[in-house]
Amino acid sequence: MSVAIRPAVPGDEALVLSFIRKLAEYEKLSHEVQASESDLTRDLFGEQPRVFCEIAEWGGQPAGFALWFYTYSTFRGRHGIWLEDLFVDPEMRGKRIGKALLAYLAGRCVAEHLGRLEWWVLDWNTPSIDFYVAQGAVMQDEWTVCRVDGENLKQLAASSAR
Repeated sequence: MSVAIRPAVPGDEALVLSFIRKLAEYEKLSHEVQASESDLTRDLFGEQPRVFCEIAEWGGQPAGFALWFYTYSTFRGRHGIWLEDLFVDPEMRGKRIGKALLAYLAGRCVAEHLGRLEWWVLDWNTPSIDFYVAQGAVMQDEWTVCRVDGENLKQLAASSAR
């Protein structure tokens, strides 16, 4: 058997959401999942999709997914791909499914003349870090992630009206 990668299609929302929930559980972040199937319908399959998803199958059965979107680097003057989520079901690991998903996205970057493929990994997730480094990823330890959300986002937005 081998891995097959296909784009997510309408009707895959429950599958994609199940992968998101499994990833969140693995990352100890289940309490943060607010996404719904209708959110995925809107964002993956709406009139102007801004996020995309690939489904990996093993023997015709869903085994994992990669959810991504385009970014832009002003320094490179090129778009890139941001890999938001990559997940392979634990019982399917060791079959090169994660590598196939990364290679698929890397191939898309090359074919579309994009500048890079990027993602985050939690600093405690040593198995994933080791896997990513083995694929040629370089950790960007000099960067710190900034986030404004929830009430702080509303307050910042409101400050522009003052």
